[in-house]
Amino acid sequence: MVAVTSSRSLALQSSLHQAKQALPTLLQGEILLTVKPHTAWGAAVTAQMYVPSLCESVWQQITDYPRWVEFLPALSRSQVVPGSVRKTETGKKLWLQQTATKDFWLFSASADVELEVLELPDYQVQFQLRSGNFTDFAASLQLQDLEGGTWLCYSVQATPSIPIPSMFIQQAIQLDLPANLRQLRKVLCR
Repeated sequence: MVAVTSSRSLALQSSLHQAKQALPTLLQGEILLTVKPHTAWGAAVTAQMYVPSLCESVWQQITDYPRWVEFLPALSRSQVVPGSVRKTETGKKLWLQQTATKDFWLFSASADVELEVLELPDYQVQFQLRSGNFTDFAASLQLQDLEGGTWLCYSVQATPSIPIPSMFIQQAIQLDLPANLRQLRKVLCR
């Protein structure tokens, strides 16, 4: 896990550097999105945005996992597994169950996952697949103070169990993720 954490840390530092270079764009409400293939049937994405709320406030809301159904329209269930929350030397761990549905051109796909979540004290959350209908799934969410608000960076790489060509997954992400993040920002700033 240490190698994964340090490579994620380097990727997040690179994303923060990119965000600072694109600061005027972020402050205008734009979403920075980088999408690339991840395996033949998967995708990897990094999304960045500016939230005009203080980091601590965003953190309190973002770690209220049952509220994620308000943040992300495709999510129909988000619940912490009872009895799974525990403190560790590095932060807080818990298990999270989520269900989402995504409509593609000619069909609909549903995802049920159980994730191991690690909340770190530096406003970072790491998600690892415990079970579900993905071959692999790993994500991270990082918050940092920026210009009186919060820089939010979400990175995910996933391969669904059902074979959907990477190209279609990438297109769906490019269409849906910016709208989902704008909805997230709207709810966070209420």
